[in-house]
Amino acid sequence: TEFSQLPLWHAAYYDDGHFQETVHYGGWTKVAIHQYASTPALCGRNEDVLAGFPADCIDMTVTSPPYDALRAYKGYVWDFDATARQLWRVTKPGGVVVWVVADATVDGSESGTSFRQALGFMALGFRLHDTMIYRPTGLPPYNEVPKRYVDNFEYMFILSKGTVGTFNALKDRKNVSFGRSTVSTRRESGGELTPRKSIEIAEYALRSNIWSYARTNDDQRGEHPATFPDALTEDHILSWSNPGDLILDPFVGSGTTPKMAIKHHRQFIGIDISAEYCELTRRRISAVQPVMFDVGTL
Repeated sequence: TEFSQLPLWHAAYYDDGHFQETVHYGGWTKVAIHQYASTPALCGRNEDVLAGFPADCIDMTVTSPPYDALRAYKGYVWDFDATARQLWRVTKPGGVVVWVVADATVDGSESGTSFRQALGFMALGFRLHDTMIYRPTGLPPYNEVPKRYVDNFEYMFILSKGTVGTFNALKDRKNVSFGRSTVSTRRESGGELTPRKSIEIAEYALRSNIWSYARTNDDQRGEHPATFPDALTEDHILSWSNPGDLILDPFVGSGTTPKMAIKHHRQFIGIDISAEYCELTRRRISAVQPVMFDVGTL
């Protein structure tokens, strides 16, 4: 791919019934306007905005919806079934949805909404490719809860439309046995182990599906009630997409997904029902600079 043909970043938003698409290339900007009848502004319900999109157009979605009634989201409510149906429709075959979610505690027990949502996606046709865990680092000292242990994780459901098309494995788990050799074995039907081949242990191994990050980003402290870490979004974008892919966040909130998409040369579309959060997104991404990389690797 010629570098001049590869978008450095892509901003998409709705304005007065038009789909405004701005694609920034190496040294110039291309703007295209596409009319979508009866499509509301970006700051609208995501299922209505997505209804104006063509089918099979999104490479990857990474998002974190409001959890149950845990967050006062500017007084807005949302329809899981309607959003999920649109995500199924617009996701490309082989594309993934990263759905970061947790449960409210109701009468001392968890609501189970996360599991119902995962099963709802599967009923539409998505595969539950992986159930990952986001574990925030650090716990406050006032963490006593009645008759249960302290809740300190969120689900990251990796949902795929068919077989996953892109997986760029993150190998950053340092091997304590680096430099040694080991022999892999195969268990036969009778139970005995048969040696297969000698393997040189690499310095770094594939990370697990439990990821730990600090909760708060310095540039959004206190501006949104339910943020997730830049690094979490960044690692998912690197894992499940490639430069030039189109990334969606239908609950764009404070703009973490667009911010990381710009940084790593992905295109993006963000949607939010709150005009305040749309403005917060625009403000956060305005200063983002893409990471430079070797053109020969494209």
